[in-house]
Amino acid sequence: MELHPAGRPPTNWAGNVVFAAAQFRRPATVAQLQAVVARARHVRVLGTGHSFNDIADSPGVQVSLAGLPPEVEVDSAAPAVRVAAGLSYARLAPRLDAAGFGLRTMASLPHISVAGACATATHGSGAGNQNLAAAVTAMEMVTASGDLVTLRRGEDGFDGAVVHLGALGAVVSLTLQVVPSFDVAQRVYEDLPLAALEDHFADVMSAGHSVSLFTDWRGPRLTQVWVKQRVPLPGTGPRPRSGTGSRARPGTGPRPRSGTGSAPSAPPLTRAPWFTARPAPAPRHPVPGMPPDATTGQLGVPGRWYARLPHFRPEFTPSAGAELQSEYLLPVRHAVPAMRAVDEVRDRVAPALQICEVRVVAADELWLSPSYRADTVAIHFTWKPDAAAVLPVLRLLEQRLAPFAARPHWGKLFAVPPEALRSRYPRLPDFLGLMRRYDPAGKFRNAYAARYLAA
Repeated sequence: MELHPAGRPPTNWAGNVVFAAAQFRRPATVAQLQAVVARARHVRVLGTGHSFNDIADSPGVQVSLAGLPPEVEVDSAAPAVRVAAGLSYARLAPRLDAAGFGLRTMASLPHISVAGACATATHGSGAGNQNLAAAVTAMEMVTASGDLVTLRRGEDGFDGAVVHLGALGAVVSLTLQVVPSFDVAQRVYEDLPLAALEDHFADVMSAGHSVSLFTDWRGPRLTQVWVKQRVPLPGTGPRPRSGTGSRARPGTGPRPRSGTGSAPSAPPLTRAPWFTARPAPAPRHPVPGMPPDATTGQLGVPGRWYARLPHFRPEFTPSAGAELQSEYLLPVRHAVPAMRAVDEVRDRVAPALQICEVRVVAADELWLSPSYRADTVAIHFTWKPDAAAVLPVLRLLEQRLAPFAARPHWGKLFAVPPEALRSRYPRLPDFLGLMRRYDPAGKFRNAYAARYLAA
C-alpha cells in the first residue's frame, strides 16, 4: 500500500487547494481499504482531484482508490455495468463500448473519476439527460466500521446516498445503467446574438442530444454554440430518442471507427430564420484563441459516443490545471432572466473569466442533486487562476443569482453562506440521518461537511 511521495504537499488538480491530510494511502485491494478505514480516526477519499474546494480534504487520512483493480463488468441483460469507483470515464468508456453499450451522457472532461463525479452530482448536457449520478443503480461502500455494504436502487435511503459528498463512506464500485452504443456528430456555430435566447432558449437547448452555449461576456453575442446529435450506427436502423426505455440489441451491424463516415444533416434549428449563427469553418476550442488540438471531433463527422459527448479528448489535459471553476444551477424556467442578470455585470465578470458555458440538465430524485425534482440550467464559469480577482466576482454573481435560489456545484468554488445553501436542499435533514446511520462517530466528516452540512 503506497504512501504519498515525499516532497511538496499534495494539491488538487488546479493547485489552488493544498491538502492538509496528515497521511495519504493508496490501497491495492478492497481488504486493504477496509483496514485503512477501520483504523483511521478521520478519513476522506480523493478522486482525480478535479474539485476546487476542500471537499476531499481530511484532518487525518486521505485515500486514493486509483490503485484498486480496474474492474468493469457488463451485464448485457440488465443492461448495466459495474465499475470500480477509481476508474475515470476515459478508462471505462472504450471497454463499455467494446461490449456494445454506452452512457447517455458524459461530462466535459472524461478524465474525472466515476465515483467522484457521481458523489458531487456532476453532469453533462441535454434537455433529456439527467446528471451522471442518476445512472447509478447500485453502490458498494466501505463504512466507518470497515464493513462492506451494498445499496440498491429502490431501497430506503438510496436516493440520498448516491450524491453523498464523501460523507457516508468510501465507495468502491458503482453499477450504472447503460444504453446500446451510439454515434454522435458534433457541430460548432459562432456569433449567435444573446438576444436570440430571449424567445428561443428552449429551441436552442433542445436542438441536439447535448447542447452547450459559450460566451466570454465581452459583448452581446455568444462566442460558440456546440450541438451534439445522436446518429444511427450503420445497419441498426432508427435509434431511440434520448431518455426512452427502448432496448435495441447492441452490437448489430458494422461499426465504423470513431471519426469516420459522412456527416449527418444539420440540426433543424439552423434552418430557423432567427438562428443567425455561422457554422465554424474549422475545429474550435471553447476558449477563443486556444488551439483546438485537445477538443473532440467537430465539423459534423460522426464518432463514437465517448469520442464526442465530452468536449475534450482523454489524451490531453485541458489548461493543465491553470484555471479555477465555479458553477451555479437553477430551475430552467429562470434561465433567461438569470443570464440577463449575469449580462448586467459583464464588465466585472469578463476581466476574470476565461469562458462561461451554459447547459441544461434533466430533473432527478437524488436528495443532494442540484437538479432534484427540477429541470435545471447550469451556468459554468472557467476563471483565470487568480483567486484574489475571482472571489469578489463570485460574491457579486451570487447576489445577482440569489433571486433564483441558485445552487452551486458541490465541488467548485463558491461563497454562498452555509445557512443559505442548506436552505436550498429540502432533503438535507434526511441526508443527515443517513450520515448518522453509516458514520455515527463522524469518521468521514471534515471541515467542508461541518460548514455546509452542519454535521
